[in-house]
Amino acid sequence: MSSLIKNLSAAIVASVAIMGLAIGPSMAADVAAALKDIEEHPASGPHGEKPVLASDLELSPEEIAKIKSMNATAAIVMHYTASDWAKAQMAGQKAALDMLGIKIIAVTDAGYKAEQQVSDIETVMARKPNVMISVPAEQNGTAAAYKRAAASGIKIVFLDQTGAGMSPGTEYVSLVSSDNRGMGKAAALLMAQALNGKGNIGLIPHASDLFATVERVMGFKEAIKAYPDIKIVAEQGVGGPDFSGESERIASGMLTAHPELNGIWAVWDVPTEGVLAAARSSGREPKDLVITTCDLGVNIAIDMAKNGYVKGTGSQRPYGAGYAEGILAGYALIGKAAPPYVVLPALAVTKQNLIAGWPMSNGTPPPQVVTDALK
Repeated sequence: MSSLIKNLSAAIVASVAIMGLAIGPSMAADVAAALKDIEEHPASGPHGEKPVLASDLELSPEEIAKIKSMNATAAIVMHYTASDWAKAQMAGQKAALDMLGIKIIAVTDAGYKAEQQVSDIETVMARKPNVMISVPAEQNGTAAAYKRAAASGIKIVFLDQTGAGMSPGTEYVSLVSSDNRGMGKAAALLMAQALNGKGNIGLIPHASDLFATVERVMGFKEAIKAYPDIKIVAEQGVGGPDFSGESERIASGMLTAHPELNGIWAVWDVPTEGVLAAARSSGREPKDLVITTCDLGVNIAIDMAKNGYVKGTGSQRPYGAGYAEGILAGYALIGKAAPPYVVLPALAVTKQNLIAGWPMSNGTPPPQVVTDALK
């Protein structure tokens, strides 16, 4: 069990991540060193919590047997489930919960709407699960519902962010997240190397207070400051729920208003699909427009494999995160002390390490459509 998380959390060799890019050896070495440092030093949690690696979580055979004997139940309460990230996350959760004999009795999708998620939480509470694994669609709007769930005795494991004002160890078990600041930094470094340190770029962050996505844009901006000849000339957030369509409109506007634009970063893969649509419609060639992002979904992987606009991503490891969440559910059931903040290191992926990076991110072999695109 522990070895699975360790394998999923292992660092990508930075020299592989930057192979094949037309940049000078000095920049290549600098980027490689920076990527290695990002993986080895994940950022702290939302309240300064010390990051504990998911690979450090462990349950003994005796603890696993005890959990299995409890015939416990779990509910998975998601902000939305349509993305490749969400599917990989839930696959990891299911694998761990199945291994522990914890039955999943409900899976909900709030469509990224706080009011719907409040309703979902109330519906789930009526079924009295022992554990709830959840990511809030919005921190403040859902906090009261989560607190009611915690007060009813449900053990809550959060991913990416918690309900506002909630305390670890009493109102929730633990928060699991990828090193989102590191992911943003990795995406910035991949942007810089693809632009050879010079250009004008646009940013499409998430118009939300979601800790994970706020960290990404902060990380991107921190890392891109090391390249004074790269200028951020446009920035507009995407609010959803049609993240792809909205991002396409934003990117189209950027490309029209700034014909000199050399690059666009978008906050995760689904908005990036909209950026890709805008780039293709604009007639810009992939050699003239660099796109980087965070997360590793099928459509951006295909574009990357075909030498398209996407030159790299600072990816999460959602399968490993989901598995860690399931393990923490086990911690809660037997009263084992859990770290307040559990993290998985950022994963830099380019075309050159796409095949190796896919299972480290998503927990499965790369889809045939991705491997075919590399041929």
